[in-house]
Amino acid sequence: MDESKKDKIRQSVRSSYRKIAVSKKGTDCCGETKIKKPSKAVTTSIGYSKEQISLAPEEADMGLGCGNPLEIAQVKEGETVLDLGSGGGFDCFIAAKKVGDSGRAIGVDMTPEMISKARRLAKKENYGNVEFRLGEIENLPVADNIVDVIISNCVINLSPDKQRVYNEANRVLKKGGRLAISDVVLMRELTEEMKKDEKLYCG
Repeated sequence: MDESKKDKIRQSVRSSYRKIAVSKKGTDCCGETKIKKPSKAVTTSIGYSKEQISLAPEEADMGLGCGNPLEIAQVKEGETVLDLGSGGGFDCFIAAKKVGDSGRAIGVDMTPEMISKARRLAKKENYGNVEFRLGEIENLPVADNIVDVIISNCVINLSPDKQRVYNEANRVLKKGGRLAISDVVLMRELTEEMKKDEKLYCG
């Protein structure tokens, strides 16, 4: 896939999630339909405990995940956690509580409206050990070898250059660092028509 095609896909994904960020209504994990049940019910159904949900601002839970990477990650106090595609900050806020004041949570998202939302919530709720950075997960605005744990929740599937995402993850992770991903996995090969459909990257 050439770079112009990749950029076109990124623009489409960014536009889709911008609409979600500014919307007052809920969506499903891929932003296509309106949630018919409360967001907390959706969140518990994909693996979050009530205790975990209580650690994040309610507004950060946008119903966009497809699992719970924090259950895999087993985040510890004092660690630095990086969230690829942090959206409204839900997983980052939970991680920030888990790592405590001696730790740090960093969220990276390419949608300015998502970053603005997450930063506003962090300030409003006084999360002093969390920060949100605007950037692409294929070009992380993060220094080499500083991250203990990388988490990602239904976002890597949105990237048109997944190998570069993993290369960047390897760059920023400390030796012995951990990668915990909850995402969509193909069970069979996509048709050529599906591969060329930009909307499928978002939905």
